[in-house]
Amino acid sequence: MTIAIIALMLLAYFLIATEHLTHINKATTAMFAGVVGWILYIIYVGNDKAVIADSVFPQHSAYFCSVVLYLLSTMAIVEVLSNNGCFDFIQNFLRTRSMRRFLWGMVFITFILSANFDNLTTVVLMLIIMRRLLTNRRQRLYVGSAIVLAACCGGCFTVIGDVTTLMIWTRGAVTPTAFAYAMLPAALVGMLMPTLLISFELPETLDLNRPHIVYRGDDSSMPLWQRMVMLILGIGGLWFVPTFHRLTMLPPFLGSLCVLGVIWVLNEVFNRSSLRTEQPTLLPGSDRRLQYEVLQVIMFFIGVALSVSALVEIGAMQSVGRWLDHYVHDIYVISIFLGALSAVLDNVCLVLSAVSIYDVLPDAQATTSYQQFFIQNGQYWHLVILSAGIGGCLLPIGSTAGYALMKSEDSSMWWYFRHISGKVLLGWIAALITYFAVDYFLR
Repeated sequence: MTIAIIALMLLAYFLIATEHLTHINKATTAMFAGVVGWILYIIYVGNDKAVIADSVFPQHSAYFCSVVLYLLSTMAIVEVLSNNGCFDFIQNFLRTRSMRRFLWGMVFITFILSANFDNLTTVVLMLIIMRRLLTNRRQRLYVGSAIVLAACCGGCFTVIGDVTTLMIWTRGAVTPTAFAYAMLPAALVGMLMPTLLISFELPETLDLNRPHIVYRGDDSSMPLWQRMVMLILGIGGLWFVPTFHRLTMLPPFLGSLCVLGVIWVLNEVFNRSSLRTEQPTLLPGSDRRLQYEVLQVIMFFIGVALSVSALVEIGAMQSVGRWLDHYVHDIYVISIFLGALSAVLDNVCLVLSAVSIYDVLPDAQATTSYQQFFIQNGQYWHLVILSAGIGGCLLPIGSTAGYALMKSEDSSMWWYFRHISGKVLLGWIAALITYFAVDYFLR
């Protein structure tokens, strides 16, 4: 039965990696493999079914359900802010024909937003804004690639910026402040170098749509100060989530739900006149892809989490860890291999698998220099996130953000490989050098 479960998971990983060829939704594959894996495991344990159902499975489900609730709450926060025009200033600021201002403005705004919201939500939002402004498809492909890279780099330097960082934080592998200090310089370098190279491929002036007036259903719109209040509270509230967790010891999703509650109350107060007159508060033409894409990511994450937890219970992940300790015994080789593999296999799969191979060691148990890599805030956790985040951008199929770009612009993987992959590789190498340099001087 163990061999059957492992074979099932390997087949699922293969189908996930080849989604662009098979056109089988990876969320469907992951969910099917995860559910069937647990069914086979229950059959395998026989008389211990009650223990598994009442004790073991709830422990695993509580872990990844807390991540799902966090993603749902942040998606709802972005949706409320977007419907109230809180991101309109981005579109107004970027309405320029100057390539430098447009590209670098897009990149830095994406980097900042992705540090607060999950990568996919940020990418879909920024791609929508880009399509409203840019008319030239070739220019959109280059700018969209820079947006994807900026979102992945921005998401990997805060514990709330990506599913992968949220996982290692809730697992106790890192602390928010130490993680941000260690990752920010490398994430910035990993974004800046490829973006600079991409800028050389673009003309000095871009092809923009003509300015137009945003219509909101009537002749009035929410005042700027109200939109700014909602935006600041939304972003600032999410920055407070790690502090909320440290002070209360409650799961992070409760903090994000609290922020959502505040934003929703403000939405009701600021839009009370529209609500009384039954005018629609939803912006005409709002793009529902924001919800659709994120919900697919959530279902995919649940499936992968179920699959990996089943592998943990049958001892497969622990066996992989022992094999790596014996035959590789080098976290740098492991992290580089994971980064390269994440180019073809979704980085969420890679990180969730990588963090399940090893336990977070207490400082007292880390008696050797190698074991020091696996303590809280150890290098292993940092390198896995950095390599999977940037390495996942080597090909567009390596991350959900890359898939969003392919769907949005109907781009091919071959175009991305020829024009973007080499630039990302240089950025990844520069990011790793930066990380080691910063780590050396800080230690």
